Amino acid sequence: MTLSPFHLAIPVHDLPAARKFYGEVFGLPEGRSDTQWVDFNFFGHQLVIHQHPKTDAQTNAHTNAVDGHNVPVPHFGVVLEWSQWEALAKRLQALNTAFVIDPYIRFEGQVGEQATMFLLDPCGNALEFKAFKDINQLFAK
Repeated sequence: MTLSPFHLAIPVHDLPAARKFYGEVFGLPEGRSDTQWVDFNFFGHQLVIHQHPKTDAQTNAHTNAVDGHNVPVPHFGVVLEWSQWEALAKRLQALNTAFVIDPYIRFEGQVGEQATMFLLDPCGNALEFKAFKDINQLFAK
């Protein structure tokens, strides 16, 4: 499956903290930038953090129940290869990352079984990273 890179621009109320988080915690290569925004190579996709006042979603996060966990809404992320997901989970755990939902296997033994983890950036934007041992399960019912 060949995918086109997506472009996602998100609000951050503390540009220096968000820049450090995406650049150092995730090790994302930085692209273009200006005084109010920074581009990152987000696993082959273009993520742009834009200086913006704190949003209601960042202050008062909503959640929906999924597999017994409160999943933050909205959230964004990427589907990684299994080994990439495992390496990222270990990296984040070694950095003592505070997870919203700790790394675990969701829907274990069921259709759509996947590894997942949720965390917040310093500005309250929720991220999910997931992986499938069988990528054909991505849209399976």
